[in-house]
Amino acid sequence: MAAATKIAMSSVAPSHRQGGSTRALLTPSSVGTTSGFLGHIELAPEEIITEHYHPFSDKYLYLVEGTVIVRVNGEEVSLEQDEALFVTRGQRHRIENKGNVPARLVFQIAPLAPRPELGHVDTEPVPHPQSAPPKVGG
Repeated sequence: MAAATKIAMSSVAPSHRQGGSTRALLTPSSVGTTSGFLGHIELAPEEIITEHYHPFSDKYLYLVEGTVIVRVNGEEVSLEQDEALFVTRGQRHRIENKGNVPARLVFQIAPLAPRPELGHVDTEPVPHPQSAPPKVGG
């Protein structure tokens, strides 16, 4: 059995493509995961992660700090510190920091899409299209 592999958040470049700061931490490309991946999102006050969906994967969100609104298929779900939310594959979702302090979330996406470029579909314009998406595979 292989040794456990540790990844420091500071060693992963953030993506700002969808807004906020997203880091894919434990991924097929970083540690060889085969069933999903784990990451971190940080949103400053008034920042958002634009609406998107995952056609092959469910999303698990856990709010470490702050408060956010997650719009799931247009319905507002308030998420407070130390609360978790499950978003089923195919559900459009958008994350908004309406608070006055930074929000920090941990997320997991599982199972993996057949190929990384098939795992994410934007449904509204992203604020930084020139920014690369988080590196998951390859």
